[in-house]
Amino acid sequence: MVKLVVEVLDANDLMPKDGHGNASPFVEVLFEEQRQRTSTKPKDLNPCWNEKLGFNIQNPRDFPNKTIEVLVYNDNNNGQHKNFLGRVRISGMSVPLSEHEATVLRYPLDKRGPFSRVKGDIALRVYAVHGGFDEFHSFDPVKQVLHQAEPVDNHYNHNQNHHHHDHKGPETTSTPLQEINNTNKFEDEYYYKENHEKNIKKKKEKEVRTFYSLGTTGSGGGGPPPPPAEKPVFVETRSDFHKAGAAPPATMMQMQFPGQKPEYGVVETRPPLAARMGYWGRDKTASTYDLVEQMNFLYVSVVKAKDLPVMDITGSLDPYVEVKVGNYKGVTKHLEKNQYPVWNSTFAFSKERLQSNLIEISVKDKDFGKDDFVGKVLFDLAEVPQRVPPDSPLAPQWYKLVDKKGEKINQGEVMLAVWMGTQADEAFSEAWHSDAHSLSQHSLANTRSKVYFSPKLYYLRAHIMLAQDLVPSDKGRQPDTFVKVQLGHQIRVTRPSPMKHVNPEWNEELMFVASEPFDEYIIISVEDRIGPGKDEVIGRIFIPVREVPQRVETSKLPDARWFALQKPSMAEEEGDKKKEVKFASRILLRLCIDSGYHVLDESTHFSSDLQPSSKHLRKPSIGLLEVGILSARNLLPMKGREGRMTDAYCVAKYGNKWVRTRTLLDTLHPRWNEQYTWEVHDPCTVITIGVFDNCHINGKDDVKDQRIGKVRIRLSTLETDRIYTHSYPLLVLSPSGLKKHGELHLAIRFTCTAWVNMVAQYSKPLLPKMHYVQPISVRHIDWLRHQAMQIVSAKLIRSEPPLRKEIVEYMLDVDYHMWSLRRSKANFHRIMSLLSGISYVARWFGGICYWKNPLTTILVHVLFLILVCYPELILPTIFLYLFVIGLWNYRLRPRIPPHMDARLSQAENTHPDELDEEFDSFPTSRPSDIIRMRYDRLKSVAGRVQTVIGDLATQGERALSILSWRDPRATAIFIIFSLIWAVFLYVTPFQVVAVLIGLYVLRHPRFRSKMPSVPVNFFKRLPARSDSLL
Repeated sequence: MVKLVVEVLDANDLMPKDGHGNASPFVEVLFEEQRQRTSTKPKDLNPCWNEKLGFNIQNPRDFPNKTIEVLVYNDNNNGQHKNFLGRVRISGMSVPLSEHEATVLRYPLDKRGPFSRVKGDIALRVYAVHGGFDEFHSFDPVKQVLHQAEPVDNHYNHNQNHHHHDHKGPETTSTPLQEINNTNKFEDEYYYKENHEKNIKKKKEKEVRTFYSLGTTGSGGGGPPPPPAEKPVFVETRSDFHKAGAAPPATMMQMQFPGQKPEYGVVETRPPLAARMGYWGRDKTASTYDLVEQMNFLYVSVVKAKDLPVMDITGSLDPYVEVKVGNYKGVTKHLEKNQYPVWNSTFAFSKERLQSNLIEISVKDKDFGKDDFVGKVLFDLAEVPQRVPPDSPLAPQWYKLVDKKGEKINQGEVMLAVWMGTQADEAFSEAWHSDAHSLSQHSLANTRSKVYFSPKLYYLRAHIMLAQDLVPSDKGRQPDTFVKVQLGHQIRVTRPSPMKHVNPEWNEELMFVASEPFDEYIIISVEDRIGPGKDEVIGRIFIPVREVPQRVETSKLPDARWFALQKPSMAEEEGDKKKEVKFASRILLRLCIDSGYHVLDESTHFSSDLQPSSKHLRKPSIGLLEVGILSARNLLPMKGREGRMTDAYCVAKYGNKWVRTRTLLDTLHPRWNEQYTWEVHDPCTVITIGVFDNCHINGKDDVKDQRIGKVRIRLSTLETDRIYTHSYPLLVLSPSGLKKHGELHLAIRFTCTAWVNMVAQYSKPLLPKMHYVQPISVRHIDWLRHQAMQIVSAKLIRSEPPLRKEIVEYMLDVDYHMWSLRRSKANFHRIMSLLSGISYVARWFGGICYWKNPLTTILVHVLFLILVCYPELILPTIFLYLFVIGLWNYRLRPRIPPHMDARLSQAENTHPDELDEEFDSFPTSRPSDIIRMRYDRLKSVAGRVQTVIGDLATQGERALSILSWRDPRATAIFIIFSLIWAVFLYVTPFQVVAVLIGLYVLRHPRFRSKMPSVPVNFFKRLPARSDSLL
């Protein structure tokens, strides 16, 4: 009896179906009227079953013509009702006839019909066996991973080594799957490709996608499996981006990334952009917005009205205008008791959603019951003119109102402008959009696209020197004085003066962050510490920031000045008023604004601006950065509990310029198609683009916008004048683990306008001159960066619509410097990956020394002898070698921009407790037993670090003890040996010595011993100071 075995492993990124943003999936498998199902995984969009289902094959000869159908459902009401989540159909021709040939493949879930909402994929392992099903052991992924020849961290690829070819061999590598029948090109589908060794006959079925596995022959027989791969290769799955309307759908290209989950990779796309397609047959709008897909809008500008008729008995009129196109309706504000109202409102209706050819603009009178009809104006959509920027705005015109029957009324006119435009229109950002028809005027402001500029920041330096003639309240004791300086919310305190009398000295520098327009005051107070927690103000002074002199670069510091201290009561009464007082205490200060520094408001590792604060020191731009924010796909429903989906918008930050796209309401597939431009002053900078869910569209002010994910792209990794169109995964790390919230589709182009200046930037320091001439300590830099973030956040939150604090902090990575065990592991693995190159060179040299490849060893001998005989060729050979290697690696250069790497960040398999520790508050809020466990874990990690540091110190101390006579016999042996070698080298030509040493190092293994060499033995016997430690 032949059995069919279907191992259902797991699924990923399923569509939520329970109304709460979740699902309870199970899998049903159908084969030859046999039906079996797995268990239900409650409330899990990424379920893991690891269950094995068996079926009888009635006619093995007809098995290649059979189809295996795998259905995924959401379990509602304990199996009494189920929702469709997707399906996969597998041809029997692709099923191997032995278990050892079977491989784990990920299949994208297909739709059942044109209106099905399906996403995600499922991992299956399908094979046929002879004999009973019960004689096989159950599937265990952990054991399967441990039996692999190469250790793999990702549990999704634990069986890939059985069927992939060596990726370093000839070009025979093929991707796992291929889509044979694609019947609906406008559906959201996943594309897979496969290269078969032999041609396979494809059977086409309506609305059926059949997948063939890699490595099976055309007959489906059990031939020998292909050789295993050294590293598994994965194919990225993705949803297609398509443009509704007449434009063709954007095509996508598959990118392969070894060792990471496919859904966390970047996918290259081919959207129909004007910059790539050229301008033939397109309007001039394409040349303005050539990195986005053109979107057409119907614009209606309602300016004002005049001589409107009175509708109420009281003789008053509260007019407003209603613009209606099909099912979409927009309403202006109503103005009380005004027959000559002015609205100045613009409405934008997406052309793709227009359901009527008639535009109806009605003027109505606001009333307590039913609003009264005043008049209307009708437009035929076919007669609306097309406006193409940079044409001037369309001039509004007066139109007479007509009644409901279409007859003109005696009085009343309205000034309107109606035209067809694109997102390049000036009215686009301020217009009321048709997808926001349910919002109030107040909430509408939170959905508009805007450009923001963060304030210009400066470092303010305060040098506190000394004070004279202080008058403490208690004259019977010597004062213990210190100085407190306050600028806005920034407070810094000096150390107590070591001189405890009325003429103290401090001589301490404090630094603050100041922002233009310098409308704040510096409050300096001298205080006396009477007791623990009890301080008394002796004197205080208020200094306007605008009166502080500026210092450019390393010019001379301004002279110190004496400032008269006022009594606390007098300072509160007079404030900043300058008045002669008899109070004789004074303080010596040196204040200056250092405009030669760059104020860091983000980490230097991914800073977007490195220019100094002073405009006189800023260099001209070297190029332009253009970013087209196209769309997002497969977003998770962030408002599932409220019965809504996601109200998504994007924020991009580069330099001091922030941009915010419009909010697209209640959709999981928003299409923004907005393009922005920045000037570039340094190519070694990073742009950050984040996606958020707008939680303020309902007038709620006590909620925070939710993070969907962000992308960072370093400009120096981009080729100039090349258009990069990619789909980036939106990953968010939360206490529950790493989660993918969707994909962000971007188009990026970096254009260089000054090649000489850009190349010269690589020879200049990263930061301005002041950072190196008068560096600021790391401890102060971190504190100042935090203060700069607070100032930027406070300024941007006062804009309209505001960029709120949670947005700014997420974009600037405010908690980047906090302790994280996950980040520590990631940095450790980064160091080990660097050291792996050194170990590879050491292994290669060891293979040369041990004659593993005799031909290579002989060639190295010849090269060594040539370089010894002609030492002047050593440096030219090294640089020529570097040139050739760099030229050879050009064909292997990265084709995609860098992105958030989940594997590099150690975010895929992080322990939940480590994430809980990372997201814990500071100071901690966890119970004592958890703190004790984390402290013990930290002690264990620190103990290993301590051991490594101790070993390094031991080796260094041994090197220093060679000539220190700490071990007199070892030092005597070394100096006598040095004398002998000195005499030998004096009388022997250097080339002879080099040849002898080289031949000794490269000697044949027959002349080698497995014991350590004499120099190693001598070095390990040298004394260190580790035996002196307690």
